[in-house]
Amino acid sequence: MTATMPATRPPAVRPKHPSYKALEPTRGGKIARIVLLAIATPVTLFPFYAMVVLSLKPGAAVTFPQSMLPWPVDFSAYGEVLGGRDLLKWTFNTLVYSVVSVVAVLLLASLAGYAFAKKRFPGREPMFWSFLAMVMVPYHVTLIPTFVLIAQLGGVDTYWGLILPTLANAQAVFLMRQFIMGLPDELFEAARLDGASEWRIFTRIVLPLCKPILATLGVFVFLWHWNDLLWPLIVGGSADMRTLTVGIASLHQENVPLSVVLAGATVAFVPIFAAYLVGQRYFTEGVTMSGIKG
Repeated sequence: MTATMPATRPPAVRPKHPSYKALEPTRGGKIARIVLLAIATPVTLFPFYAMVVLSLKPGAAVTFPQSMLPWPVDFSAYGEVLGGRDLLKWTFNTLVYSVVSVVAVLLLASLAGYAFAKKRFPGREPMFWSFLAMVMVPYHVTLIPTFVLIAQLGGVDTYWGLILPTLANAQAVFLMRQFIMGLPDELFEAARLDGASEWRIFTRIVLPLCKPILATLGVFVFLWHWNDLLWPLIVGGSADMRTLTVGIASLHQENVPLSVVLAGATVAFVPIFAAYLVGQRYFTEGVTMSGIKG
């Protein structure tokens, strides 16, 4: 007799939870979303289009809609901007301000987020919520006390005076803490049983798993510092310490043609757009995962 093998049943398909079904968009909702995006896209892109087009028409009077046509094209404004010594200095200052701040903010925020999420110490919760309360304090309220403190320490017209006050980022600490709280405790317990130090756990487990949220925060912090105007304007008194935003804003006071100003703005826009393209995948993943876990 030959033994017959029992017929294998196909795996049961688990029905969707009713709450998941309620979250699925309806056909009308999908159409409304497409229509809304079709309207919002040109409205969002028009300022950038106008900036580029008007920068290519030096000396021409601005009239609407004739000035919005992409011809004739003249790159003399870009030659004037790129050929100037000031733009190179402004770009260097902005890169130092942005890149150093991104590295320092991510390091400090990840360390603080790991401590608040996975370590147990007296006063942890009051300390965290007191630090988070800084978000409710308007940024402009702290400008004068911060400037007085930096001036007394001799930080005016210096890179460290420009960078140091921006490193205590409560939003970054909060996001890092929420993300790290979602990591399983078993990973850290197994690493401690293997004899790993806290620094080794942080560098070999926490940081690699936090790449999405680190990329997201990196893009946000980089954009904020690259576009920052008020603090660099206050603490950078000399022309040699101007950033791109301060330098471009100062062109209005020098009766510089509009095409040159817009050409400088276009040049300043390219690096932040490139930074977003590089970190786009991690940026989207980080926003999604932090939203789910937080």
